[in-house]
Amino acid sequence: MARIQPLPLDALPAPLADAVARGCANRMLSSTVPVQVWAHRPELAQAWLATLETMHVRGVLDGRLRELVRLRIASITTCKACQLARKDDAVSEEDIACLSTDDARFSPHEKAALRYAELFAADYMAIDDAIFAELGRHFSTAQIVELNMFCALMLAGGRMTYVQQAYAE
Repeated sequence: MARIQPLPLDALPAPLADAVARGCANRMLSSTVPVQVWAHRPELAQAWLATLETMHVRGVLDGRLRELVRLRIASITTCKACQLARKDDAVSEEDIACLSTDDARFSPHEKAALRYAELFAADYMAIDDAIFAELGRHFSTAQIVELNMFCALMLAGGRMTYVQQAYAE
């Protein structure tokens, strides 16, 4: 049960309800419960969803990479909703079973992004110039910026969902 009472979907302001509908339709959202909690501050909820939607629909990182990063961070934050959700069919259950940064199933750029996501979520003090140099070998500056922002949103969103216990029943 959520620690903050979720607002009913039919009580959401129209712009937020529209953003939730789009997020469900494009698989950006796997559950509406966190947004229903955030809806107590609808303009903030809309801003969060708009940022996610920009990365999800018009991002410079491909969907498979985002999904791998999202799931790696979810395994660290132990966000149940995030761990169960599947947002890109290009990631298989076999991929998920071994989200290791050294697994041969992942490309060099996926390994670099997974390593970065792991450090970002679990040991951010270990991120140094060498890590950014490795990212620079595989990604453009715009992609690195998006990776940073995506990791930040996934980390914050997973922790926020967990502490609020904002899960679908």
